[in-house]
Amino acid sequence: MRAVVLVGGEGTRLRPLTLTAPKQMLPIVEQTMIERVLGHLASHGIDEAVLSLGYRPDAFSDAYPDGIIAGVRSTYAVEPSPLDTAGAIRFAAAYGGIDDTFVVLNGDVLTDFDISGLVDFHRAHGAEGTIGLTPVDDPSSFGVVPTDSDGKVTAFIEKPPRDEAPTNFINAGIYILEPSVLGRIAPDVRVSIEREIFPAMVADGTLFAQGSDAYWLDTGTPDAFLRAHRDLMNGRRAGIPAPDAVADPDLGSGVWTIGEVDAVPGSVTRSLLGRGASVASNASVSDSVVGSGAVIEEGATVKDSVLLPGARIAARANVDHSIVGPGAIVGQRCVVSGVSVIGAGAVIASGTTIDGERYPSGA
Repeated sequence: MRAVVLVGGEGTRLRPLTLTAPKQMLPIVEQTMIERVLGHLASHGIDEAVLSLGYRPDAFSDAYPDGIIAGVRSTYAVEPSPLDTAGAIRFAAAYGGIDDTFVVLNGDVLTDFDISGLVDFHRAHGAEGTIGLTPVDDPSSFGVVPTDSDGKVTAFIEKPPRDEAPTNFINAGIYILEPSVLGRIAPDVRVSIEREIFPAMVADGTLFAQGSDAYWLDTGTPDAFLRAHRDLMNGRRAGIPAPDAVADPDLGSGVWTIGEVDAVPGSVTRSLLGRGASVASNASVSDSVVGSGAVIEEGATVKDSVLLPGARIAARANVDHSIVGPGAIVGQRCVVSGVSVIGAGAVIASGTTIDGERYPSGA
């Protein structure tokens, strides 16, 4: 079985990180998001995927010139203009020559959803399309999908007010589709699968859905991006947090390392240090991911944060619950907190305080 993976968005909610890289090329604990997404598909026997690209497509072809991502043979379908979700699915499926039952997955979703089980459910019900559902506390930012006792979708309600939602099961961005769905989508124009195609399928009685309590996370916001790292580090998702990561109890409690690092016992707790990372002996790192080649200088503190590769935290600076982009420099005695996001290569002057901001500002 093949898959279409939607990765064409600009990732505006994660700016300024996404001004220089597509969201799916950002690392989640030292492995790109797209590798984690396709790796999950591979675990369910999917060995071919068509990536529907729009924003900075060269980032994918440059990183994976042979088209192999996490063991999945990948084709790059670059939209000539934004086609919205259904238009992107049709374009990518046509580009890849898909003519049989196929999987669609949003490329910014990290999940342990049982895709094989969803395919079985789809086939057992003779569905034209099947949606994977996940429960949330507040469904008002998502598409709500009520079903009858047999799993047939009875409505598709996009972003209802919280107190009016008939269910808390939402569209998880995971679909099993028959090729006939592609015939419902007008070519070469913007078409939304959530607002146009799914409601039409509901009216025809051909759309089904199945819910799951499996891990699911839309990584599109800074807070969710931090949570994706935290969930891998604290064991909410099973397994080692990153390929090649090794538990290093000699450094401290819950510490993981990848390759050679420069740190002393007691300076790091419940964190991961990427290859070539450096932590000064009197610095403090806790509940964080320190990317490859990142440097934390003397007297600095990093807590509940993500430092992307090559970031530098200067002496006596404090980074708390924030993201520091690749190659960025946080100057001496700076305070960065409140889910701030520092862009790639940014330089923050010594003594600056940034609280809940995007830097550079306006990004």
